[in-house]
Amino acid sequence: MSVKKAVIPAAGFGTRFLPATKAIPKEMIPVVDRPAIQYVVEEAAGAGIEEVLIVTSWGKQAMEDHFDRAFELETHLEKKGKLDELEEVRRIANIARIHSVRQKEALGLGHAISMGRAFAGDDPFAVLYPDELIPGSNHGSSDVLSEMIELYNETGSSVILVQDVSAEEISAYGAIEPEDVDGRIRVRKMVEKPAPEDAPSALASRGRHVFSPSIFDALDRTGVGVGGEIQLADAIDLLAREETVYAHVYSGPVFDVGRKLDYLKATVQLALLRDDLAEGFRDFLVELLDQDRS
Repeated sequence: MSVKKAVIPAAGFGTRFLPATKAIPKEMIPVVDRPAIQYVVEEAAGAGIEEVLIVTSWGKQAMEDHFDRAFELETHLEKKGKLDELEEVRRIANIARIHSVRQKEALGLGHAISMGRAFAGDDPFAVLYPDELIPGSNHGSSDVLSEMIELYNETGSSVILVQDVSAEEISAYGAIEPEDVDGRIRVRKMVEKPAPEDAPSALASRGRHVFSPSIFDALDRTGVGVGGEIQLADAIDLLAREETVYAHVYSGPVFDVGRKLDYLKATVQLALLRDDLAEGFRDFLVELLDQDRS
């Protein structure tokens, strides 16, 4: 069965981006001219996803509003003759069928994903982290998720995205122990936020997954882990011990826009991919660099 559903866990407080996130969800902070979560939903739609469940929490209604129709705004734009803007706000409401559910307690990423069980049912589904952007040539979107879905369709096995990181960085991620099986990388085990000396490899899990529905049973059997929360990495580790889980290795940029430096890098790269901004923005950057050298 092809992957047509996605779950986006978006219930976190976004404390790394305070004070901005005191008033607005971190997922709604704009990168260039659209909120981070819109890039992720568009990426999902570009990979063939038709329905998206956003796992939210109290105070995050703005995300649901963003993907809804805004009739007063549309009427205003139409009266003012701002037809390009009108077309864009209408397009946003039709990217995919958006659903939402609230995570009432901060019980961890694994718990947030488990809230998608009724939504996914017995179907495979993708998971996309809304604060990890993967720029690409497809109007700013990457083809990584499409490649992962293709691997799932070929094998019927769950697929997680991994990236080679430094020893200093590995303790911020889930690290896998890889095994080469017929030219593909199989996940033998996964360790959440290991100390560098305990990491099974330098391959870190990043914010894209494609799961078989078996992940829900694994989550049900996953106890409290690092940070006193139900960790998705622990459930992936359990799943990998019982059935095949593949790793898709990606060497391109992945920007965690919940971190200030990555947010700035993502803004620059995505602006340079825009036909309406690239030339003028590139000239500005060159001028700025020349000033620093002088």
